[in-house]
Amino acid sequence: MFIIKINMVNMKKVLLSLAFICLTAGANAQNVYNEIRKNASDIVANPATNNMVRQINQFKVDALDYMIIKMREQMPDSSAIFLDKQAYAMNTFINVYIRKVLDNKDMPQAQIVKIMQFFMDVSYSNPLFNDPDKELTLGYYSNGKCLTRFSLDTDWRRAVAAVAMEMK
Repeated sequence: MFIIKINMVNMKKVLLSLAFICLTAGANAQNVYNEIRKNASDIVANPATNNMVRQINQFKVDALDYMIIKMREQMPDSSAIFLDKQAYAMNTFINVYIRKVLDNKDMPQAQIVKIMQFFMDVSYSNPLFNDPDKELTLGYYSNGKCLTRFSLDTDWRRAVAAVAMEMK
């Protein structure tokens, strides 16, 4: 009886520890998403930020907000890890795009347009939610004044993979 009592006490401690770890993990699970969104929001809110940089980061904020809203609607059982991976891939996609445009800035305008069109096509052809609201999802895509002309409804992990395959 004494041995069982000790085991029950130890079991309670283990279960309480596991519950605490799970609560802590849940609170930290969206670290990547939250960090990218916070950095982008801070840049957008800074009045000293260059307009082009502000536009790029406004897209990031809008894409992340769209992503979390749609995930709650269509994928309520998805994990925060999935959201983090999508946020990280979105950030990577945009960074690769900007780097590619900047690396080719001395090329003819037609070459830069070709690069932009490639990234636009990759974004458009890899939807995550298949959202029928094209006015919302393609707001940036159809805005010729915007540098980040991508669909909000993008599976960013697949988009990054498509870019990586093309760049080989």
